[in-house]
Amino acid sequence: MSNNSLLAGKVAVVTGASRGIGEAIAIRYAMEGARVIVSARTLDDGDHVLEGSINSVVKRIQDMGGEAHALRCDLAIEAHRENLIRETEAVFGPVDILVNNAAVTYFVPVEQFKKKHYDLMLEVQVYAPFHLVQLCLPGMIERKSGWILNISSHAAIHPAKDTAGRGGTVYGMCKAALERFTTGLAAEVYEHGIGVNVISPGLVATPGVVYHNLITDNTPKEMITPVEHMAEACLRLVHGDANDITGKITYAVDVLKDYKLEPADLGS
Repeated sequence: MSNNSLLAGKVAVVTGASRGIGEAIAIRYAMEGARVIVSARTLDDGDHVLEGSINSVVKRIQDMGGEAHALRCDLAIEAHRENLIRETEAVFGPVDILVNNAAVTYFVPVEQFKKKHYDLMLEVQVYAPFHLVQLCLPGMIERKSGWILNISSHAAIHPAKDTAGRGGTVYGMCKAALERFTTGLAAEVYEHGIGVNVISPGLVATPGVVYHNLITDNTPKEMITPVEHMAEACLRLVHGDANDITGKITYAVDVLKDYKLEPADLGS
C-alpha cells in the first residue's frame, strides 16, 4: 500500500470489479487508502465463464494490506442496486467515490438485435449508473463533496460511414448516453463540490475483451493499453479540487500525459 494515501478514509464503490479494469481500479484505490466495495455478479471463482470474482479481488487487496469488502450485485435488478448502496453504508459508511464500470455487451448487427438484449444493455450501462448516482447524491450534496467516475469507450465516438462495424452500434449508443449524462450531471452538481467525469481506457486486454475477440494476434501492440494505465488515470480523476477536475470526457492516455503520471505496479 502507498504511503501517499491520496484516498485515506474515503469509501469507494466500484462496479464490475471482479476482473479487468474494475479489479485494477479497486486495487489502485485501496493502495491509496480507500475502503473499497468490490461489486459484480461473480461472487466466487468458477461462477462465471471468465476468470475472476469479487471474493478473489477482495482477498488480493487484503493480502496487500488494504481494506475491501465484496458485495454481489446484479445491476439489472433495482433491489440489488439499492442494496449495494445500503450495505456499503452499513459496512464502511457513506459513499465518497462511485465508479460505474460494469457493462453487459452483445456485439450483434442492428437488424438482428434482440429486444431483451437491447433492454438489458440500456438497463446495466445507462440506467444503473443513473440510479446509483441518485442513491449516492443526497449524501454527497449534504457533505459538499464526492466523486463520480463513469467508464466509457472509444465506441462512443461517431464512426466513419465507410467503417466496417462489428455489431457495436448499441454498445456505442450506450456509452454515448453515459458521456452526455456525465457532463450534464457535472453541471448540475458543480455548486455542491462534486466531481463527475467519464473516461475511456483504449484497448485493454481484459478477459471480456479477449472473450469477444476484440484483440487478435494481428492487433498492433502499441494499440493495447496496459490496465495499470487505466487504473492510474482513474485514480487521478477522484481526488483534488472537484471544481477543477469535473465534466471531463477524457481518455487514459491523455490523463497520464496531462498530469505527468507514472502508473503504479498493481502487484501480481
